[in-house]
Amino acid sequence: MNNNKKSYKPNDLAGKLARGFLRNPLTIVLGIFLLAIGYLSLIIMPREENPQMVVSGSTVIVALPGASAAEIQKVIVKPLERKLKEVKGVEHITGMAMDNVGVVNAAFFIGEEKENSNLKVYDKIMQNSDIFPKGAMNPIIKPLDIDVDIPVVSVAFYSNNKEMSKTELYDRVKKIQHHINGLENVAVTELKGGNKTQFNIEVDLNKLSGYNLSMGQIVQAVQSLSYSVPAVKNRTDDNKIIMVGVKNAIENAKDIENIIVAEHMGSTIHLGEVARVEKSYDIQNFKSVQISIKDENKEFTALRDQVTLTVSKLQGTNAVIIADAVKSELETYKSLLRENGINYVITRNDGERANEAVNELVFHLVLSIIIIAILLALVLGWRESLIVTFTVPAILAITLFVAYLTDQTINRITLFAFLLSLGLLVDAAIIVIENIHRHFHDKESAHCDADSLMVRATDEIGPPTNIATLAIIMTMIPMAFVGQMMGQFMKPIPANVPVALIASLFVAYIFTPYLALRMLKRPDFSKGGEH
Repeated sequence: MNNNKKSYKPNDLAGKLARGFLRNPLTIVLGIFLLAIGYLSLIIMPREENPQMVVSGSTVIVALPGASAAEIQKVIVKPLERKLKEVKGVEHITGMAMDNVGVVNAAFFIGEEKENSNLKVYDKIMQNSDIFPKGAMNPIIKPLDIDVDIPVVSVAFYSNNKEMSKTELYDRVKKIQHHINGLENVAVTELKGGNKTQFNIEVDLNKLSGYNLSMGQIVQAVQSLSYSVPAVKNRTDDNKIIMVGVKNAIENAKDIENIIVAEHMGSTIHLGEVARVEKSYDIQNFKSVQISIKDENKEFTALRDQVTLTVSKLQGTNAVIIADAVKSELETYKSLLRENGINYVITRNDGERANEAVNELVFHLVLSIIIIAILLALVLGWRESLIVTFTVPAILAITLFVAYLTDQTINRITLFAFLLSLGLLVDAAIIVIENIHRHFHDKESAHCDADSLMVRATDEIGPPTNIATLAIIMTMIPMAFVGQMMGQFMKPIPANVPVALIASLFVAYIFTPYLALRMLKRPDFSKGGEH
């Protein structure tokens, strides 16, 4: 009898954890704390529809005015391709030659760090700038940024006012773009469609030949006004500051008409004498974007010209919060826009889609936990079922918190990893509660105190459970070394499933004995005559 009353000394980590937390008053505090940080992580973690990819690349543009496409291919594109092939990490190089300009794209292997890749391309181009022929303009290097290039919100603005000019819609949306671009975590905003304001010069070729002028003279005369003359600051003898500046030469169409293009027969020839100048829209822009609007009867009406505002977010930020901020900002302009006959439609909202995807998967996650609880109640009993069910949100809470600390986002693949590991998470808790249940109903353990039974039952299953969990984790590790697009897309699975499995061990060894001690009831063997 006395030997049975002696406290059981565990040999494995499982039993030691069970003994350390079995009567500890801080165990319940730890459980509440884990659930709290898990819930906070779920709320504050950035939400996206899909995990962000690390995709890097650069586009190099070099202009050589007056050169043909064949010349560009020979002196610009080919030398540039050879130099970019020397950059480590470049997977594909494509070049395109056109009249006056050459374009070369360098795509890095997926997963290559974006900042280092862009710096490598920049350094290589700058170190070899002497390969370009005389007359070539400075190269333009545009890095590929998948976070910026793919918008999370798109808004189509259109006008019902037939009297509105082609440029007025663009100008009004441009002002809204400026305010939206200042919102927190907004990376880039861009306007597509619409027409910009510009001065159009329509040259009369007959008058041009009558004055014996060329188009080159017209172009040169107009370009001369594009130079910016800085203000001159000087001091007088009595220490007064004098500012001398040049007024903007172009303020209206009349200023352009007064440009002197040449002299003929001792008199000056102005641009207005050989051309018609008007302030209008960019007539060279042949692209137009239209949107079909539904009327009150939900039927599509006539097409409307539109200006689309796209909003991109910074990497790792919450698409839901940014989309809501854009919608709130647009609401402040809604009444003003309607007064001017302008309406808008949100044509893309990745924040809303991400939120719906996350909420749907969270719902299925909760549903799966309920199904597991019902199955366990039928097999082990409702008390045992409640104990195991508690461990699932505790494990997920730890996993979510670790994901938050490692700058992950909540997306479809992250939650899919949780669903994938859900059946594995309850294994340790089920094994512990089943062994405790067996010891409680074993007549040979009738004289052992409950604390020793809890520690012994947990300690017995420790080694095999640890090895089994480690074996499952090892099957997930190779997935972390998958490269290219698939490796980037599936990265949350090897990053979260092992964390969840390790957390399941600690939760099972700490909380399962603690809850079982307080919730399970031992059968009374004395009524059956057992001692």
